[in-house]
Amino acid sequence: MNSVFELFKIGIGPSSSHTVGPMRIACMFVKEAYESGELQKCDHIKVELFGSLGATGRGHSSDKATVLGLMGNVPENVDMIEAKKRLKDVIEHKKINLLEIKRVNFDFEKDLVLNGSKFLDFHPNAMSLYMYDENEELLIEKTYYSIGGGAVVSEDDINSENNKQKVDLPYNFKNADELLEKCRKNSLHVSTLMLENEKVFRSEDEVRKGLLEIWRVMQECVKKGCETTGELPVLGVKRRANKIYNKLHEKDGFAMIDPLEVMDWINLWALAVNEQNACGQKIVTAPTNGAAGIIPSVMHYMNKFLGSTFKEYDEDKIINFLLTAGAIGLLYQNNASISGADVGCQGEVGVACSMAAGALAEAMGGTIEQVENAAEIAMEHSLGLTCDPIGGLVQIPCIERNAVASVRAVNSARMALNGDGSHYVSLDSVIKTMFETGKDMMSKYKETSKGGLAVNIVAC
Repeated sequence: MNSVFELFKIGIGPSSSHTVGPMRIACMFVKEAYESGELQKCDHIKVELFGSLGATGRGHSSDKATVLGLMGNVPENVDMIEAKKRLKDVIEHKKINLLEIKRVNFDFEKDLVLNGSKFLDFHPNAMSLYMYDENEELLIEKTYYSIGGGAVVSEDDINSENNKQKVDLPYNFKNADELLEKCRKNSLHVSTLMLENEKVFRSEDEVRKGLLEIWRVMQECVKKGCETTGELPVLGVKRRANKIYNKLHEKDGFAMIDPLEVMDWINLWALAVNEQNACGQKIVTAPTNGAAGIIPSVMHYMNKFLGSTFKEYDEDKIINFLLTAGAIGLLYQNNASISGADVGCQGEVGVACSMAAGALAEAMGGTIEQVENAAEIAMEHSLGLTCDPIGGLVQIPCIERNAVASVRAVNSARMALNGDGSHYVSLDSVIKTMFETGKDMMSKYKETSKGGLAVNIVAC
């Protein structure tokens, strides 16, 4: 990964790896089959989800997302109202319109297998798809992996030489030490360096417009989350964001008697996003859906409470925040993992917290050393964070965990800014430690819902 747009993607909830990824994979599979001519001969299709995808596929709507992908839907623009109607038709008639051009046999209950007990070697989030002709002869079979944040890779491409070719970036960096060294040598902020790299893939105007669109969707998600009442699906967890918003809004504009009320706002924005995510609404992976509330929350904090610092709303502050956060996120994606199924929630909420802390430190005028320090502090105190969603649903502990991590991100940035940037533990060291910790973690604590809170709190 080289671009921040590979981390920040517009999609739907409740999970980037378990909902967005499977939808992308299914759509890729049928498109490849169409291009090869196999789709035209297809009479029957089957899908098998392995490992974490199989274990929590129902709770994360991986099964439904797969069906929508087979019909040609993609996460960034799927019409969920229409999609639900088409999904109902598939289940009732045991037929599916692949890419909406070829109607074939597909029994939702039998032909979509969730195999949570079998893990493939490359990654815990794996799925295989099969097409058969009218004589039940196998036409095509492919295996794909959803590696976190909505990113996917096919087994065919893993060892492909094309995937090993490096993009020629003006400021290529493999780790945080290299990133800092190139910033120092060229007198650049992290955000400025990332912008120059992004311009290899698209024009500066396209970069700016793309990042502002990401911010627009984040803002809309916060707004809708604050306005919506009711309960979350399945578990019946009550939404809290609206009640908190109304309480805070009544006092908005008045001097706060309690200075820690700032934390309530930070909590609010994170809760609002993740309640929307839990309901399958439009979301931005930041870098994943399960951790989608942290970066928007910290950005809202920046805009609302640091006004005297910024004087007025500034698009450059938004763009630079996302570029800096993206640079930090790429360090984790390229050197460790951002998948809860791979390394636990430290790879999702922990990474998002680290990204937000570093970006806020730069926005508040921090040096590149303080930016690195902030990102390191945030992850150092997220190490060992397990992924144990109750009922396989991104509700408990996921929603509150985003709120707590948002506050921690702000605290990490402020701690770093109160220092001079020097510290004992480097960001590279903590990234390596996070990855090793995740690999040592038992699979029951890595998005399988077979350990932790998922078994000690019985889902109703």
